[in-house]
This record gives sequence, structure tokens and C-alpha cells, in this order.
Amino acid sequence: MKKKWLIYGGVALLAVLYVLLESVNLSPLYFEGALFWCILITIYVAIYALQKFGEFSFQQGKNPFHYVPNQKFPRWVKVLLLAPWLFLVVFYVFSSPLISWRAYRDQLGEPQTSAFTSDIQAVDTSQIPVVDQELAYTLAQKKLGDAEQISLGSQVTLGEPTIQMVNEELVWVVPLYHSGFFQWITNLEGTPGYIVVSATNEKDVRYVDNHPIKYQPNSYLWQKLDRYTRFTSAPFTGITDYSFELDDSGQPYWIVTTYSNKRGFSLPEATGVILVNATTGEHHRYALGEQPQWVDRVQPEDFVRNQITHKGEYVHGIFNFSDREKYQPSEGQAIIYNGGNCYLFTGLTSIGSDDSTIGFILVDMVTKESHFYQMSGATEEAAQRSAEGKVQHLGYEATFPIILNVDGQPTYFMTLKDKSGLVKQYSMVSVINYNTVGVGETIQDALLDYRRGLQNDGTQLDEGTISDTTKETTAAVTRFSPEIVEGSTVYKFMVGGSEKIFVAESSQSQKLALTAVGDQVHVVYLDSEDGICTVTEFENLSIGQ
Repeated sequence: MKKKWLIYGGVALLAVLYVLLESVNLSPLYFEGALFWCILITIYVAIYALQKFGEFSFQQGKNPFHYVPNQKFPRWVKVLLLAPWLFLVVFYVFSSPLISWRAYRDQLGEPQTSAFTSDIQAVDTSQIPVVDQELAYTLAQKKLGDAEQISLGSQVTLGEPTIQMVNEELVWVVPLYHSGFFQWITNLEGTPGYIVVSATNEKDVRYVDNHPIKYQPNSYLWQKLDRYTRFTSAPFTGITDYSFELDDSGQPYWIVTTYSNKRGFSLPEATGVILVNATTGEHHRYALGEQPQWVDRVQPEDFVRNQITHKGEYVHGIFNFSDREKYQPSEGQAIIYNGGNCYLFTGLTSIGSDDSTIGFILVDMVTKESHFYQMSGATEEAAQRSAEGKVQHLGYEATFPIILNVDGQPTYFMTLKDKSGLVKQYSMVSVINYNTVGVGETIQDALLDYRRGLQNDGTQLDEGTISDTTKETTAAVTRFSPEIVEGSTVYKFMVGGSEKIFVAESSQSQKLALTAVGDQVHVVYLDSEDGICTVTEFENLSIGQ
């Protein structure tokens, strides 16, 4: 009897250790929980049955272990052994698209559908991201190696950069993790903080060391993030997507999405978030829609992308062998911001189509509200190849593009990086005709080159829709110089006491060629933080007076 209970206790101890080490979800309504209980029940029933209906013996020889059954297992034992696995199989089959394809198709909901018009701007043009995740990591790594942080190099490592809006500024935030067990044991209060990299200015990188990160993926025991979150907030709930975000005061939090499955073990649906203070461990659970305003993302990216895929795959059911009206998301995706809201952006292409898109979709990463904009043209991949072809002699690589509205034209915007991963140029490619490409060392230069290409193609432009920062001025010209760019004349000049450099194409006014220093001019232009301003209207008031 004592031996039997020792066996039961040993199995229980191993099960508890496994649950603690792997942070297992204990609910049988999730696959990992169901599998855990199936195995545990099977082991216990098997141990009981083997001891109840047979005897173990140990002898010397090649086969020292012997089991002699006293009788056959009764039916109830077989039922107990089979029932958990039958439950697992039935739930798994019920989860498949073969049974529940409508649930797969309809999970995303119906997006608001509209054509791409001149009044649509998918991205906040005052916060155009020019730093991608890879570059943000590189810049943070460089910052970590600076002299003031040189002692940290052997103590910490960088986590995954997360793009977010903090106090109306678009930034990448990179947490600092323990680099190993001994580094953790000697710094139990956590790593010093995090690094902030501006998403719109690669020269703006800040090291923040007054917000220690005690709870993190690279900690151990009770400070390990997934274990701490599981057993303090969600032992029987699905949790995923540990996103590192800052509140408006700069305090770091882990935003953990809670979810439930809509069909068996499949179709996970976000139900809310758990906020874990990365410094103190204080945690709060919120239902969907009740989270604080500063939380940018609730919907995990893989949830949203899978739902887009399912909607296109099962548009006409599971037996649509002709692929009628099927579509799929592009190979890449991007997180963008507009109006203070966070969206997942990706293009949509018809099944079997190589380089053409049927439009693009934006999905709100909090509410999951989706917007589909119909638009025929090139895919993101085709636009990237076109941009790279423009600078093939330089060997630059294009980042995954985002959609801008440039003068009423749907336009892919991307950065061009060298082999070191640093931004060297910017590019704009027409969605409608990906042979129309503009490149430049600044966004304004790329815009100017792109507009020149649109005009050469005979495209009718609705000027000014790329930016809401259109301004005008009337002043005397203080400096004036023509420049030949790819066979076309471009004029650069300064006016009044301003330090801004105005860039105008010769096609905008015949008076540009006759303009001289001292002439009074009226200029309408797109303002820019870097001081390089694209001229949209030009009038020399001194000529003809």
C-alpha cells in the first residue's frame, strides 16, 4: 500500500513540476490543457489498473521485470482510458475547417469596403515611419555600446523592439533583458530599463535607466514573465502575445492578450488584456474595450493575419476547387498609425496572381474593426523589386512598404538600406504603375522625383494630399540656384530670413528660369522638419510689374 501511494505521489510531483516549469494552461478547453489532463488521467488509471488486476515481480536474469495479470481489465477501466482521448479527438475534429468553415470565414467580420480615393490617407503623414524593426534593433545595440553604458554590455541583452505611440510620438521601444542566469542572480531588482528609438528620425535614440524591468522573459523562478502571468492572473485562460509598451509617464508594462477558442481548439479570439507592471509586478486584468487608453494593441498580429487568410480561403466554402474569388494577404505586413489608432496593414492578392493586388486592408489592433480599400495595381513585393531596380548599382534593399496618398495617387513608400542596414535613401512607387519610381536622399527629394515621374506619365495630380502641412509665404529671394537632376532642371532657393530650402521643378512656372536674387516671390509649399520643402505653387511677383 505504501509503495502504491509513493508511485501516485511521485507522478503528482512530476506533474506539478512540469506545470510550473512550462506554465501550462490547466483548462481542458485549450489543446495544451486537454493534452496534459489526457496524459495524467491515462497514467493514473493505468497505474491503478496494473496494480489492481495484476502483480509485478522482479527476478534476476536478462528480463528482471515481470508483470503477471490476474484478470482482464474490466470495461470501466477501458472506458476511463479511452474517454479523455476520445474527447481530444472529437474536439480536434470539431475544430477543423471541414466542420466549421463558416466560423473560419466569418471570424474577422465584414470589413468596411470602399474604393481608394483622393481623400483617403491610410497613414498619418506627420509620423511616417522611416525606421523599421531591424534598424531599430541595430540603433539600440549601438546605443547600448556607448561609453556611458559600456558596463552593461556583459550584463544585458536586447529584447524585441515594439513600435508604439507614446505621447503622440511614434517610437520603437527596446527592453533590456538579463543575458544569463548569473547576471539575473546578481541583479534581482531587474535590468536598468529600455532604449527608445524614434520611428521617424534614426538620429533620435534615448537610453532610459530609471524604470527597472524586473519581470521579463529572460528572468527565472517567479520573475519569469510567462510563469508569473500564468499563475497570478490566468491559470485556466488562454494568454499570448507579450507586448512591451510604455504608459504616458514612461513606465514599462507587459500587455498580455487573453483569448478563448470559438471552435474547439481553434479560432482563438482576443477577450481582453492583462497589464503587468514590468517593475513592480502589479497586475490588472481588463475585458476587451476596458483597457487604458494608452494601450495600443490588444489583437495579436498572428490572430489577425490568420483571420484575413481564412476569410479569403473560405470565401465560397471549403470545396471551392476553382478558387473563385479567393484571395490571400501579401507575404509581409506592417503596423501603422493613423488618427492615434494602431492598425495592421497588408495588401490582398487573388489566388494565383503574382504581381497584382486587389487592394489593401487595415485592421484596428484594439477593436478589430477592418477597412478594405479596393485598388488594382502592383503588390508590395513587386514595388520593392522596382525600387531596388532603380538603385541596383548601389545594391540597396527596400523595406516592406506602406501605402501613402500622394497627390491623389496610391503610392508605396519604403526606405532603401545598405548592407549594414542603415537607411540611405527613400523611395516612392506608384501602385497603379510600379515602373513609376521616385528616389531621393530625403523624403522630400523622393517626393519631388516621384512627382516628376507621375507628370512624365501624364498622370493628373491632386496636389497636396500627401501632407496636411501645406504652407505659403511671400518674401524676397536671398539665394537661388538651378540643378540638373536626371536631365530635368530643378531650382533650389531661399527667401527672406528663413533657413528653409525650397525645391521647385521647372515645369511649375516659366518664371523660375528668370528669377534672380532680390525678386519678390509667392511660394506654396509642403513644410518639412528637415527644412527641405517641396514647392507646389510658385509666382514671381517682380516679373511683369
